[in-house]
Amino acid sequence: MQITSIKAIYPDYQHVPPSWRTHLWQIIVQVKTDTGQEGLGYGGGGKASVEIINTHFKELLIGQQINTKDDIERIWDLLYENSIPYGRKGIAIMALSGVDLALWDALGRAEHLPVHSLIGKQQKQKVECYATGTDIEWYAEQGFRAHKFPHRWNGEKSYENAIETATKSRQILGKGALVMIDTYMTWNFEVTLKMAEILEPLNIHWFEDVLTPDDLKGQQKLRPQIKPTLISGGEHEFTHHGFLALSESNALDLWQPDITWCGGITAGLRIIQIANSANIPVAPHRGGEVWGLHLIMATNCLNMAELLPGTREGSTDEIWIGEPQHSKGSIWPTDKPGFGVSINPSFI
Repeated sequence: MQITSIKAIYPDYQHVPPSWRTHLWQIIVQVKTDTGQEGLGYGGGGKASVEIINTHFKELLIGQQINTKDDIERIWDLLYENSIPYGRKGIAIMALSGVDLALWDALGRAEHLPVHSLIGKQQKQKVECYATGTDIEWYAEQGFRAHKFPHRWNGEKSYENAIETATKSRQILGKGALVMIDTYMTWNFEVTLKMAEILEPLNIHWFEDVLTPDDLKGQQKLRPQIKPTLISGGEHEFTHHGFLALSESNALDLWQPDITWCGGITAGLRIIQIANSANIPVAPHRGGEVWGLHLIMATNCLNMAELLPGTREGSTDEIWIGEPQHSKGSIWPTDKPGFGVSINPSFI
């Protein structure tokens, strides 16, 4: 197959919270080939990455062959190397992620195979999920046995708030449930130490994104001081080059690359290779979405996938038709070719 067209679209979101996401949230990528085969991908970087794909990347992609996984890897390297002057991390790699996923989807559709079969042998029958959000009672009703709640530092009252929410989660989900906290880069070194101390009776599985992604020394120093709670992260890291630096710094107990941001399936596989060499577990960020789910199914990633169910009365933007739904806290991809999803036309 030869690429004849590549196009990125910023969906017409209706329920994106006012923040950087308003202009820089997820994009749709469509690739077409001379055989009539199409592929769909999901990337990040919003309107800025749309511009990258529809101008620079388009010039590099038209005419490229995608007949094997090796072709996709070659194209990944081509786009990465040519975007180094303005890329390496951030929006350019988020754009590359969407392209990479669209190429995997196109190849899977052409071969009449799901992406997880293209990656390798299926290693799991189903994947256990954890719910990220605030509606703990609703998550319990749906069968989740693991919960991650957001907690941003907002002064001294934040200690009490953390205890209150963690206690509620533990009481509702039970003693054996996993409870995690996403700090979204708002805790400093001292806050993390104190949180570990006051939350110790509640057996928190991990603290996610403490400090900032660049403070690798700080996270490395925290690791032994807060055990058995883990220091996790990687959502804001990019490509296997970035994760190699994480490995060398020994900064994290658990890696969480986002497959729609870190460079797609191609980068995800390279990251997992590094993690395996360093004996570091991997649990992709938003791994319950179809893009990460196929990677989890066909690799030795942890058997745990993040879902963001929202709240009982809330509304979300359903961009993709055919995305797998969880059942009693477990999820698995379909055997449809590629990623098995189509675009909801109301968002274009």
